[in-house]
Amino acid sequence: MSRLTAIPSGYLRDMRRRDASLAEAFKGGGNLPPPLSLEFSTAGGPQKILCWNTVGIFRLIQSIPSPRAEPFRRWLARVGKERLDEIENPELSMARMQDLYERKGYPKEWIDKRLRGIAVRQDLTDEWQNRGAQSAAEYAILTNEIMQGAFGLKVDDYKQLKSLERENLRDHMTDIEMTNPRAGSISHPYPRRAAGAGWR
Repeated sequence: MSRLTAIPSGYLRDMRRRDASLAEAFKGGGNLPPPLSLEFSTAGGPQKILCWNTVGIFRLIQSIPSPRAEPFRRWLARVGKERLDEIENPELSMARMQDLYERKGYPKEWIDKRLRGIAVRQDLTDEWQNRGAQSAAEYAILTNEIMQGAFGLKVDDYKQLKSLERENLRDHMTDIEMTNPRAGSISHPYPRRAAGAGWR
């Protein structure tokens, strides 16, 4: 925002006045959490800065009237179009995923194993859903069972071992590591949850 004006707070206030839905989003409306005011140390002393999640930032960009924001709006429109195309033809999403891994420098053999692992993982989670899994916590428990059987570590512990934070763990596995959890997913018994009971 500081690249658009010398007075970011006034610029943002004017945007909220012009865009009623943006003003509502700042209050936590429109299925968006409100931005947080966090204190940071700066050269001029501690200052509070508004911080928003990724979805909130994208929503904010859509309301910026400056021509400097136009490339971002075009990018958002292009990505939205690509996702609609992928809904119509799911094979496009796999092609996009392969292209992204290639751009990141992964070898073809690794990419092929990763894509096969994704397909197996989808089959596995579908089976879990058919057998009663519903919440993200339940999927995490079942995934940890597989990871512990394959490596003796839970997902979070494994990510810590590899010094990962938000990154996808499987994107940082070697060929041997990827083969192990995929084989474990195929051979792992599908648990079933009885009504009012735990997994068995």
